[in-house]
Amino acid sequence: MAAPAQRCVAVLGGSFDPVHSGHVQLAEHFVRLLQPDQLRVIPAGNPWQKHGLQAEPAQRVEMVRRAFDSQQVPVEIDEQEIRRPSATYTIDTLRALRAELGPAVSIVFLMGADQLQHLDTWQNWRELFDHAHLCAASRPGFGLQAGDVPPAVVHEFAQRAGTPEAIRTTSHGLGCLAPGLAVDISSTAIRAALQRGERPDSLIPTGVLDYIEQQHLYQDSFHD
Repeated sequence: MAAPAQRCVAVLGGSFDPVHSGHVQLAEHFVRLLQPDQLRVIPAGNPWQKHGLQAEPAQRVEMVRRAFDSQQVPVEIDEQEIRRPSATYTIDTLRALRAELGPAVSIVFLMGADQLQHLDTWQNWRELFDHAHLCAASRPGFGLQAGDVPPAVVHEFAQRAGTPEAIRTTSHGLGCLAPGLAVDISSTAIRAALQRGERPDSLIPTGVLDYIEQQHLYQDSFHD
């Protein structure tokens, strides 16, 4: 049974290779919806479902810092996954966050619609709810009943459906699909554009794009 929550911490993880406006808009969408006390942004270390990352960990941390430097909620950049020597699994991160924050904090793990589509391939994915709430943003035309999400994930979210108020005031165990986020930005496509010498101003926060150019990132061989 989820405990009453004294605080709410929203958690956004990702490779951030590079961080882009879609990541920022996803976070802001849920900050408006949930009114958390903190946004915890966690750059991935060695994500098991990704190929090799191009930017170095310190570079990805700096890009994240620049991208989230003007939020309406306190932001903490959490480097625990970068420091972890083994493969990165979300379940390990949420266990660590729960151990750090204690039982009386609402932990809300934020996801895009694309992540929800593959949630059933994640390590011990059902156990994620033992440590946090899961909230996914829904883009236009995407929904739990539209055949976009594996049936097991649909069932789990249906059983655990929670309102923003319930998610903010209990510690874990609920899920929600929040509509209204019309964002479809791909880090892969951004890296390809940068490798071609293009400047995707509308897709990357200005401070991040300036840093990418200063560091000459993504200008060599392009990897998917």
